[in-house]
Amino acid sequence: MDVISAPPPLVSSPDAGLALVRVKGLWLTVPAAAEPVNILRGIDLSIASGEAVAVVGPSGSGKTSLLMVLAGLERASAGSVQLAGQELTVLGEDALARLRREQVGIVFQAFHLIPTMTALENVAVPLELAGAADATERAAEGLRAVGLGHRTRHLPGQLSGGEQQRVALARAFAPRPRLLLADEPTGNLDHATGAAVMELLFALRAERGTTLLLITHEPDLAARCNRLVHLRDGRVVG
Repeated sequence: MDVISAPPPLVSSPDAGLALVRVKGLWLTVPAAAEPVNILRGIDLSIASGEAVAVVGPSGSGKTSLLMVLAGLERASAGSVQLAGQELTVLGEDALARLRREQVGIVFQAFHLIPTMTALENVAVPLELAGAADATERAAEGLRAVGLGHRTRHLPGQLSGGEQQRVALARAFAPRPRLLLADEPTGNLDHATGAAVMELLFALRAERGTTLLLITHEPDLAARCNRLVHLRDGRVVG
């Protein structure tokens, strides 16, 4: 894999340097009308705790599919996928859901906020599902951390695109995940707004020591990570 020249140091964490993510021989094959299609083809990948890794490659190279497998939202067809020492391929749906709640935050290009819930309620949902007694207080704290302490009662439709993505960031970070998966998080934002959102994402990651896997087409964002992983046709090529 290519290493960025003069990369930023790994974020200090209690188990910095230990692999949080271990992927070995990962295949993802999906059915198709003519014949099955291999989306991922024998991926090997290790991500250290506290590391920031950018995944780059052309459209259709398997970047989002890799993220979905790491999140336990897509099942590997073959190979091993370990997160925080747990083998995802043998877990049932309930166990995968618990693992996501406890270990993983996800930020997508689309904001995926619940339109009938306020910003505060959107951030509180994963905390409530995890059984946090202080879900509302932590959600409010999370919104203050992204500069939206004054917008807690607003519905998504009353917020700008940048504000909605900041709510999504607050929701992803609120459960204090060990791994943050971000799939083109600025794709629906203009350049200035997207830059501000990414400044916030990297600041929160640094403050909390969160491991990051970032899918991006933007070289400037990729260069802020410790390492680049290039995908092409479902394979790691550099």
